[in-house]
Amino acid sequence: MLKRLLRYIIALIFIASGFVKAVDLKGFSFKLEEYFSPSVFNLAFFEQYALHLATLVVVLELALGFMLLMKIRLKATLYALIALCVFFGFLTFYSAYYNVVTDCGCFGDAMKMTPWQSFWKDIALLVGLIILVFLYKNYQEKNDIGCVKMPILGIFILIMIYVMYRGIAHEPLIDFRAYKIGTDLNAERQKIDSDPSIYKTFYSIKNSKTGEVKKVDQDEYINKKYWQDTSWQIEEGKTTSEIVKQGYDSEIKKLRLETPNGEDITAQILAEPKAILVFVYKPKEASTQLVAEVQNLVMHDRFAKVYGVSTQQDFFNKIPNLMMDEVAIKTIARSNPFVLVLKKGKIVEKLGAKDYLEEYQK
Repeated sequence: MLKRLLRYIIALIFIASGFVKAVDLKGFSFKLEEYFSPSVFNLAFFEQYALHLATLVVVLELALGFMLLMKIRLKATLYALIALCVFFGFLTFYSAYYNVVTDCGCFGDAMKMTPWQSFWKDIALLVGLIILVFLYKNYQEKNDIGCVKMPILGIFILIMIYVMYRGIAHEPLIDFRAYKIGTDLNAERQKIDSDPSIYKTFYSIKNSKTGEVKKVDQDEYINKKYWQDTSWQIEEGKTTSEIVKQGYDSEIKKLRLETPNGEDITAQILAEPKAILVFVYKPKEASTQLVAEVQNLVMHDRFAKVYGVSTQQDFFNKIPNLMMDEVAIKTIARSNPFVLVLKKGKIVEKLGAKDYLEEYQK
C-alpha cells in the first residue's frame, strides 16, 4: 500500500510538471534559452533548437510519469526518471548556486519556485525513485501491457501533443500567466506600489591588519562606522543586493510602455476607455505581411487608442510606435505578433495576430 502511494505521488508530480510545461511549451523554450545564454552555459548554438528540446523534455516527462502511474515497463521507467531527475537536479543546483536563472520553470507560471526550492524538490523525487527501485526489485511485468495499457498511453500522448500544438500555433490552452484575460492592470500596479519588496546592499569587508572578513549590510556599515576605519576595506566584486522583505510580486511590474524618446506613458494607456496594443518581441522574425494586415485592421477602430509595441523604435509604419523590453513582452503572450485589448486597464482580449485577424475579418 505504501509503495503504491509513493508511486502515485511521484507519477502525478511528473505528470503535473509536464502538463504545465506542455500547455505553455513556448514559455518553457524561453526558459531553456536562458540556460543556453552566454551568462549561464554559453551554448548559443542550442538556442535555435530550444523549442525542439523543450518538446523532447516535456514528452519524456509526461510519458514516463504516465508509465510510472500505469506500471508500464516499470523498472526501465524508474531508471529513466532517475536520469531525468539527475539532469534537472544539475540545472537547478547550477541556477541556485550561481544565481543565474531565478526561476527554473519546473511548473511554468502555475507555481513559481526558487532554484533552491526546485533543487530540493528534485532531490526528494530522486530519493523517492531510488526507494521505489528497491521496493519493486522483484516486480514481474504483467502481460496486459500491449492490449490495454499501451493504447491508453498512446491516447494520453496524443492529447498532450494537441495541447502542445495549441500552445505553439495559438496561445496556451490554459493561461497561468499574470496577464490572463480579466486581469485589472491598474489594480495590480497599485498592489505592487503599496507593498514593494525591500532590498539591502551587502558588503564583504576585510581587515587589512588581521585578515578577518565580514559580510555587513549598508546600515551596519554606516552605523558601526566601518567606513571610518581604514583597516576595513570593501572587497571588490563581492558587493551584493539582497532582498530582505518580499513584497507583492507580479510580472506586471515589468510593464513599461515608452515612446521612442523614452517617455513612460503606461499610466496614460491604462486610463484609456479602450486601447489596442499590437506587440512584436522579435521584429526580424515577424511576418511583415501579418504585421501589415493587423495594422490595417486595428487602425480603423474609431473607439480605441491604437499602438504598436516592439523592441524597435520605428518598426510599425501605420500606427504609433512604443518600446518595451523583449522579455517583458514575452511574459504577456507567446505569439509574435499578438494583440492585447484593454478597457480602462483591464485585459478583455489577448490573441495571436492570426487569430485576431480571423476573429475580426469575418
